[in-house]
Amino acid sequence: MKALVTGGGGFLGGAIVRALLDRGDQVRTAQRGDYPWHRERGVDVVQGDLASSDIARAAVSGCDVVFHVAAKPGVWGSRQSYWHANVKTTTALLHECRLTGVRHFVFTSSPSVSFHGRDEDGVGEAHPYPDRYLAHYPATKAEAEQLVLSAGASAPTGEAPLAVTALRPHLIWGPGDPHLVPRIVERARAGKLKLVGDGRKLVDSTYIDNAVAAPLLAADRLLADGLDAVCAGKAYFISNDEPLAMAELINRILAAAGMQPVEKRVPRGVAYMAGGVLEAIHKLFRVQRE
Repeated sequence: MKALVTGGGGFLGGAIVRALLDRGDQVRTAQRGDYPWHRERGVDVVQGDLASSDIARAAVSGCDVVFHVAAKPGVWGSRQSYWHANVKTTTALLHECRLTGVRHFVFTSSPSVSFHGRDEDGVGEAHPYPDRYLAHYPATKAEAEQLVLSAGASAPTGEAPLAVTALRPHLIWGPGDPHLVPRIVERARAGKLKLVGDGRKLVDSTYIDNAVAAPLLAADRLLADGLDAVCAGKAYFISNDEPLAMAELINRILAAAGMQPVEKRVPRGVAYMAGGVLEAIHKLFRVQRE
């Protein structure tokens, strides 16, 4: 098949690109940055803002399936910046898919879209969206996910609905990780890493190979069965199904880096107050970085 991978230069997007190439598929990527390894491996590249209809059309045209991985992650920044990257881009891609006849769409969502702000254990896909979100990232990802899922149920007059699936991988890690692992190791080496609370909260995570296998399996099923596919129009949580206590997860990462386990701790209330103070300072001085 010919596949578009948005965000193909990122951790998950890049891994999906490599997996598609390894099994013989044709791949196009779309992102703002330039990644030389794409061209070295024969990837067709579209650069630009996918919220633009022209860029979105150039990206999806001629493809059999879209893997929409690109997003603005993190917990800090203006609502507009998150809405532009996560909602407007998704809207443009879905619209151009309909116009150009691309009928299969696999969306990388987030477990945070259904997070109600309290401990959650064993929740399934029927868990409802909350009335209020703690940050702009989950709010805009939830809006984008609902746009995608609705595209599988309805379409403008005269157009066919899309065969869609939304996947919610939790805390992806593994070789090539530029986010979680290096940040933990960096802070530990600087002596700044501390656990919040007792570190016994259980956390699910997803190994990168599993995070890649899920969208490929979804795409293959959508291509084979279209709107009748068992996964069509549905959202799925993705994880290793091996929840670990936060302290154990972090200390395993440190052990793999040849480092000692983290022993320092900060009471939850103190950490929460510190976070509130830092957010107030960022708002006051309009600081955009995390």
